Amino acid sequence: MTKKRLLGFVGILFSVVLLLAACGGSNNNVAIGPAGSATNTISKLIFDAYELEEGDYNTFEEGFGDAAEGVQDGNINISVGILGLPASSIESLQASAGDVKMISLSDEAISYIEENSAYREMTIPADSYDFLEEDVKTVTAYAILMGNTNTISEELGYELAKAMIENSNEISHAQGAQMTLDNALNGLEDLPIHPGAARYYEEQGLEFDNLVAELNVADQPNELTLGTGSSGGTYYPLGGEMATVWNNNIDGINVTSTETGASLENLASIRDDKMDLGMSVHGPAIDAVKGQGDFDAPVENAAFIGHIYPEVVQIVTREEFGIDSFEDLK
Repeated sequence: MTKKRLLGFVGILFSVVLLLAACGGSNNNVAIGPAGSATNTISKLIFDAYELEEGDYNTFEEGFGDAAEGVQDGNINISVGILGLPASSIESLQASAGDVKMISLSDEAISYIEENSAYREMTIPADSYDFLEEDVKTVTAYAILMGNTNTISEELGYELAKAMIENSNEISHAQGAQMTLDNALNGLEDLPIHPGAARYYEEQGLEFDNLVAELNVADQPNELTLGTGSSGGTYYPLGGEMATVWNNNIDGINVTSTETGASLENLASIRDDKMDLGMSVHGPAIDAVKGQGDFDAPVENAAFIGHIYPEVVQIVTREEFGIDSFEDLK
């Protein structure tokens, strides 16, 4: 080999080494959800719980739908999703790939997550999916509806909450069954409640002692925007059906659902008066109104309208990848 060729080979080898160093030298590709989403936040909390370092994995900020395609193609090893149970997107992935498995969180990781977030321990029963052979330990939160107190009047807040409960049977999505009076206040916790929603729930005999939000609605708009999530998740299709229910049962309004980056984007859009309604995990909503976490200052114009469904952190991989735990990424 000539000196010139040898130097060229060394140069190429050095470039490869730099490339591997830049991406951490890891073959573990993990989809953590879009930037600004609750999935992104919980994924990073899971990494912290397992004391993983950046060189242990490569992250892909994709919604669960796109990430599932990557898992199927073998380009993504682990995909984290906050989804309803069961999730049709996971069932579809199993139908295509045939060897999907779900990763459990360790007791230590769950304790860490509970100490540092609003998520709480949950067990996914083995009969939730055909491919599960045993229960899966994970964490869960609640999907809730937040309303803009600058654009949602008391009467409209009342009608929105009422339709969510009394017309949820018109929703074909499986998670529509979770919108019941028994579940109506799940996720309320420390959030201010919209006065219209508060009036409806009080009429139904529900009790709570939360702060009732003050309204600043100068002129109730007829055209309203509902922020959902990515097309591959639960928010987007469910939010579309919720908008249809409201449009069919509340006179004088037209709600349009839109695809977004989910919780954080929806809450920020409400704050900036660019959105009227937003679906969110209850943890980020609490952060928003308190001005903590991803929010530098309190979001003063956001209020709880109702519970939508329990949000379950579901972590999928494939048998062929040989990953049983996040410990395997080290």
